[in-house]
Amino acid sequence: MVSVAFINPLSDDGKQIVREMGSLEGVSDINEELIDAVIQTKSQEISDDDVVPQTYFDFALRRIEWYIKKKNDKKFNYKKYTFLLNDNILKFDVIAFYLLCQAIAIKFGPNSRESRVMVESQGELIENRLGELSKADRKDLVTLMLNSLISYSSIKWTFFEDLLSSRKLNLQDLILDNGEIILDKEEFVERFSDRIEHRDPGKMFDLMIGDRIKELILIRMIMQNTENYMQTVHEKSGREIEPNPVLLELADKVSDVLSASAQSYGYGGSFASDTKASPLNPKAFPPCVKKVLEGMKSGGRNDAIILFLTPFISYARLYPSVFSENISKRVSDVDPNLAALQNEILPMIFGAADRCNPPLFEDQPQEKVNINAKMGFGMHETLELKDEGETIWYTPMSCEKVKIHLPSLCKPDADCKKIGNPLTYYNRKKRMVKKEESQNESPNES
Repeated sequence: MVSVAFINPLSDDGKQIVREMGSLEGVSDINEELIDAVIQTKSQEISDDDVVPQTYFDFALRRIEWYIKKKNDKKFNYKKYTFLLNDNILKFDVIAFYLLCQAIAIKFGPNSRESRVMVESQGELIENRLGELSKADRKDLVTLMLNSLISYSSIKWTFFEDLLSSRKLNLQDLILDNGEIILDKEEFVERFSDRIEHRDPGKMFDLMIGDRIKELILIRMIMQNTENYMQTVHEKSGREIEPNPVLLELADKVSDVLSASAQSYGYGGSFASDTKASPLNPKAFPPCVKKVLEGMKSGGRNDAIILFLTPFISYARLYPSVFSENISKRVSDVDPNLAALQNEILPMIFGAADRCNPPLFEDQPQEKVNINAKMGFGMHETLELKDEGETIWYTPMSCEKVKIHLPSLCKPDADCKKIGNPLTYYNRKKRMVKKEESQNESPNES
């Protein structure tokens, strides 16, 4: 069985590894033991030196790269990161985990984009590492770790208050009886056998709870504990005179990795591709969008602004290739500092709302909260990174849904033919407008 610390670096075993490390001296030096462990990993690609991490710093950054590329890159090469699933790199992995948590917490704080990526990447790593184990070893390890984190007897749902409030765990994922969470099979059978008719209570437990829910709880608890640890580090760093420069250097490199990936996957990069994030071009807007921007003068005002315009404008500006890439993202994945959201997207939406008759926010100011919610920031009056993920970032309505729910908007022009979504219209029309403008700027040949 693999070490508990390989799954949970915050365990006692993980903390012991950190204590044995002693100091940060040498974390940026070439480490032959690390290089050898990576090279010896079965199926690990070592086509060039850049693939193999040579220092603790390199290893820490590979952890982040792995998550970002796995999430966004359709051509992601798993073999370049196989070493991350090899428990022989345990010591380096645990140290890298603590380096990342401390660096990010000190430089960026617990509510930053960097912190969110760190927490999510840890959860993804745990899931993948458990997936490498045999079914029996996986079950034994999860049970062992859960026993160290919680007591199976009389678990009140309030025990998971942090997980539930942070939405890392949903209440509907759990089986409750009189306010207590049921995770043990024998207890489930004892409590529910007289209430279940025509079915085997044991099989019902396997179906409803089984190993899946236990693993989910374990992963979410470690993610929450990682977040809590970073919060503690951040608070302690505020009382220190000067942060360790080694950690600040690593934090800057993490930020560079995220910025580079954001450029590669749609934010701030070259505008050569019209499906990359780029400033909005109103000339390419479909008729339905132009109509809403002029201000709704009749029924459907709220839905037109909240459900139709908000998703369209936000995706058209930040992630116009959402339907072709088919990868879920958050606003901060493509607009890390929310600058485009605050300075371009919201002013355009609010302008359309003000042009409505009557102005939308004049009699319904609460709709500003709904706009934030439709972009993934929960039911809050202000947009803050710490709230992102409480709701989902709604994708633009299809043309069919517009016809059904907002028929007054659908006045198709010639370019609407064979188009299934206003965002598709925008991407195609933007290419046409760009081509026309380029031709007009070119000198006529004699």
